[in-house]
Amino acid sequence: MNPALLTYGSLAVAIVLEVIGTTFLQQSQQFTRPLPTVLMAVCYLAAFYLLSIVLRTLPVGIAYGIWSGLGIVLVSAVGVFVFRQTLDLAAMIGLGLIVAGVVVVNVFSSSVSH
Repeated sequence: MNPALLTYGSLAVAIVLEVIGTTFLQQSQQFTRPLPTVLMAVCYLAAFYLLSIVLRTLPVGIAYGIWSGLGIVLVSAVGVFVFRQTLDLAAMIGLGLIVAGVVVVNVFSSSVSH
């Protein structure tokens, strides 16, 4: 299998699992509901395992930057569409800047092997 595909595929799945885990964290109501709490823990464990695979190839700063940046944007989207939270213009601009930062790191940085 293509190493870049394995690396970025693992990172993408890790990010999605982290976002799902964070969604279950919200629904666990401070760990008082057992099922969302267990699902949150399983998602987080799987996400961190996949992140450990990614770290074989990508530097930790780059991997974590992508992980956290895209995670923030996706969790914000879940907040809007699932929990009916609102984002003001400043929040949307900030999220756009996070996405732009992830793109700049991946397209222009020599720290990321292409």
